[in-house]
Amino acid sequence: MTTSSAHHPSMPSAAPSPDEPGVDPREMRKILTSSFLGTGIEYYDFILYATAASLVFNKVFFTGVDQRVGLMLSFTTLAAGYVARPLGGLIFGHLGDKLGRKAMLVVTVVMIGVSSVLIGLLPTTAQIGVAAPILLVALRVVQGIAVGGEWGGAMLLAFEHARKKSRGFAASFAYMGAPAGTIIATLVLSAMSALPKGDFLSWGWRIPFLFSAVLVMVGLIIRLKVAESPVFKEAAKTRRVKVPAAEVMAKHPRSFFVSVFAGIAGQAAQGLMGAWAISYAVEQATLAQTSVLNVKALAGVATIIMIVVAARLSDRIGRKKVMLGGTIAAMALAFPIMWLIDSGSVWGFFLALFLGLSVIQGFTAGPYGAFAAELFPANIRYSGTSIGYQLASTLGAGFTPLIATSLVIAAGGSLWMVAVLWIGFSALSATALILAKEGTNSNL
Repeated sequence: MTTSSAHHPSMPSAAPSPDEPGVDPREMRKILTSSFLGTGIEYYDFILYATAASLVFNKVFFTGVDQRVGLMLSFTTLAAGYVARPLGGLIFGHLGDKLGRKAMLVVTVVMIGVSSVLIGLLPTTAQIGVAAPILLVALRVVQGIAVGGEWGGAMLLAFEHARKKSRGFAASFAYMGAPAGTIIATLVLSAMSALPKGDFLSWGWRIPFLFSAVLVMVGLIIRLKVAESPVFKEAAKTRRVKVPAAEVMAKHPRSFFVSVFAGIAGQAAQGLMGAWAISYAVEQATLAQTSVLNVKALAGVATIIMIVVAARLSDRIGRKKVMLGGTIAAMALAFPIMWLIDSGSVWGFFLALFLGLSVIQGFTAGPYGAFAAELFPANIRYSGTSIGYQLASTLGAGFTPLIATSLVIAAGGSLWMVAVLWIGFSALSATALILAKEGTNSNL
């Protein structure tokens, strides 16, 4: 498996990084800020939908059916966004490898912002009938395509500007944006859920979606000011690949499949603890909705901290060791976490989220951006990392809430089958990581 451009004679050496001596460090701070805030805005919209799918959409867009069936239909629309993410990775990965990282980031932030505002304005099924859920799915697909192109570009812009010894930390800023966006989305939705239930289901849930218009303007201002990746500019001078995705599959298939399966564990943690567990805590464990949302926001803060710790550690001891530690923890803690979720205690639920969403996701996903980027040469790196990561998100998180809901029904209300599912996902990632080569010290 190829892990660095040292194995590709046609690839040029990396250009000087902005945080190297003699280069203005303010530019690096601007790039890291752009990576963090831009991804935060994208995931604010994407995770806001996931939370609303857990708590609202089954009551607004999937009415007239059994409550559990409505929830499963709601989670199906959630899955539609995840299915669209690899398509976004393919489209924007291709364009990002051909035209540059920066332009793609401007397009994606506008796409997801517009689709979120339209969701906030969407009439209910009671108002326009079956057209409502159809339009909801269509807008969710647009969201998925945008997010599919967003993460790779944001991560690479930071990764390719950074010094070798801090690439893991720089790349993690794109992933830190996800829990940051989750925190904002959860707190805004939590504030709205304090309204009388009728008002919340009528108009309160819409406010967080409409608020994304403000966030998009902030994201645009920041992203228009950052510089293009020096690694991309150097690579573009010598050799541009006609179809980057085709070259990924033809010349780097092992790297690609490692990037997919190594990412599944972190995505499974997000799908289970970030979406399914929220609905289960409210609907089955009968915890107060506002308390559950506040706990999720608090766990999001802890997730950011754990991502920083894991990314910093990966720069010192390697990506594989840190990510393997996270997958082993997932397998060891899957059953205890399910017991905590089912305990009926707010503090038990918080501990479950801290272990599953903060620690496990932090260590399995925090170093993942740098790990995946080090698998591919510069002229196909956007395509390789984006498509790999987005396929991992589809397989690990896209259908997980729906599957978990079905498994609980099949097990007569017990959560043991959900724990087994989580262990299976983690075992896949552990296998991929064991087979992978360490790329922490590779050249770009």
